[in-house]
Amino acid sequence: MIFVHGALVFDGAWWWHRMVEALAAHGLNSRAVELPSCVAPPVGDVETLGDMYDDADAVRAAIEEENEPVMLVGHSYGGMVITDAAAGHEKVEHLVYLDSVMPGRGETLSSFGGSREPGPWMDPRPEDGTMGLKAEFAPEAFMQDCDEEAVAGALKRLTRQPLAVFGQAPRAVAWHELPSTYIVCAEDRATPPEVQRGHARRAGKVVELPSGHHPMLSRPELLAKVLAEAAATKDA
Repeated sequence: MIFVHGALVFDGAWWWHRMVEALAAHGLNSRAVELPSCVAPPVGDVETLGDMYDDADAVRAAIEEENEPVMLVGHSYGGMVITDAAAGHEKVEHLVYLDSVMPGRGETLSSFGGSREPGPWMDPRPEDGTMGLKAEFAPEAFMQDCDEEAVAGALKRLTRQPLAVFGQAPRAVAWHELPSTYIVCAEDRATPPEVQRGHARRAGKVVELPSGHHPMLSRPELLAKVLAEAAATKDA
């Protein structure tokens, strides 16, 4: 199982660290990918950063390193990445969209905003071509059900990402050809559950969790159970 984290944060292994033992209890190995567009601050010149396609290529490289069939788990922005990365790849057997976007052809992160105003936690800086997250909003918007240790760790791992990422559509759409599961986080305050359910209509199977935006930190055992069930399902 390969985990792909969301936007505006770095250190994928940390975001997934509570899941490793929880999944191992179900006999599942897992790892997280570090995304080239999400590096530890200071970010420096945006031209040195990767974009969404570089992120997808990093995931494809991780898939190639595996000797067994792979399930990809994309969290939030990670749904964009796995949609692109898994397309046409024979090693991928299942896609899991965790509280994420589930894009079709030509759809970008920006296009999903529609008529809704961006959340007050978004911090675009057109002058340097990056987007960030206002840290003061993060605990209540994204982590209201997480413990203090998780919140503190998350706040240390916020970063900025190129604005270009938000305007890139997947080069191909993997969920057209692969089994998929969508996990709705029904208590998320940042991505409304009704928005998630809109994405979920495209998935083969839908599961709802009573959690906020980061169940891998707040409800790891419950999420591990759902992922183990998805891994055992070949035809969702």
